[in-house]
Amino acid sequence: MNNELFHLEVGYTKMDNPIALAPMGGITDSFFANEHAKDAGLVILGGYNLDEKTKDAAISIIARGREEFVENDPFEHIANEIKAIESKSAVAVNVRSTSIEPLVKAAKIIKEANAILELDAHCRQKEITDIGAGQALLNNIPKLKEWIGKIKETGVVLSVKTRANVVDDEILAQEIEDAGADILHVDAMKEGAGTDLKQIMRIRDATRMFLICNNSVTDFITAKEMFSRGADMVSVARGVIDTPGLISQLVSNVSTLQENVGWYNAAKHVCRGEGDLRGLAYCCLPVKPCPLHGKLDTLGYTTQEFADIKRDFAKGTILEYGDSTCFGSLVWCCKISKPCFLRDGVLDTLGLSDADYMNLKKELADHVLKNAKKPIRLKN
Repeated sequence: MNNELFHLEVGYTKMDNPIALAPMGGITDSFFANEHAKDAGLVILGGYNLDEKTKDAAISIIARGREEFVENDPFEHIANEIKAIESKSAVAVNVRSTSIEPLVKAAKIIKEANAILELDAHCRQKEITDIGAGQALLNNIPKLKEWIGKIKETGVVLSVKTRANVVDDEILAQEIEDAGADILHVDAMKEGAGTDLKQIMRIRDATRMFLICNNSVTDFITAKEMFSRGADMVSVARGVIDTPGLISQLVSNVSTLQENVGWYNAAKHVCRGEGDLRGLAYCCLPVKPCPLHGKLDTLGYTTQEFADIKRDFAKGTILEYGDSTCFGSLVWCCKISKPCFLRDGVLDTLGLSDADYMNLKKELADHVLKNAKKPIRLKN
């Protein structure tokens, strides 16, 4: 497999592909990862309980029939677990604590191994939340931000795992980014409704952090829906237990998509109300009422400024061509998955592949976001 196909890097960490093994308490250790996730771009071990309070809580959880990790020396165990991963996958370690000191100690060990620390702000088991750990951190943003800042002082690459629809996820994402975290790992669940794709889109629009999304990933259709709402990576949990070869299949599927289309997590179209801000790359001239205008307001662009920045980007590129298209240039043309004989005729004439066209659209999306007139603001 082409290791340079995706170019995924966060700090000192490189990932070969955008498929991860998610942490599952009492399950996701090095043995499980070596058995089920040899092709994953990222393996997330844990969650591991670092202090006596979280270990006692885990023992209580085990007593009522759930699986958890309880180690006498979790720090030595973490170091050994990272070394035990046999694949080329990047490694993260999901950890819990009721105080900052064990997290900083773990961060130093994890950084030394060139791995990622993932702070668990996700576990909703009552024994964990009652002691202020796991999901309870989502209701104490000052504490969460303080911990993020102190963990980042070690230089470790830091992921924060959260659960969607507990607090305002857009504000949460911005606060976590502001505190210095590198990765946001979201369990995009909506109680009684499965995966919340709209919330993924909103979170994507709220932050530029590397975004991992998780929830009920059992096939590539589900993963692709998450990618198209802005996930940089998807993580797989219980689906791996039910289908042991799932991660390898997902890696194969997304690699084929990347080879053929060039932008594996290309946004959906904004005009349909499903596309995140990156979808502005395919928007036509803003000449009629459309969800586009709300996106422009978010970024502080007037319609004229938006038209100008797209035209300026197109100069000197293939996107400048296309007199026969609706607005006279490929820069206004839609996503390659949407049938269009006018666009495709120009691409054929120019000898531009679907992947090359979409790579240019990705560069355009990055350019539009980078040059936004105002940052995305926190809600009041």
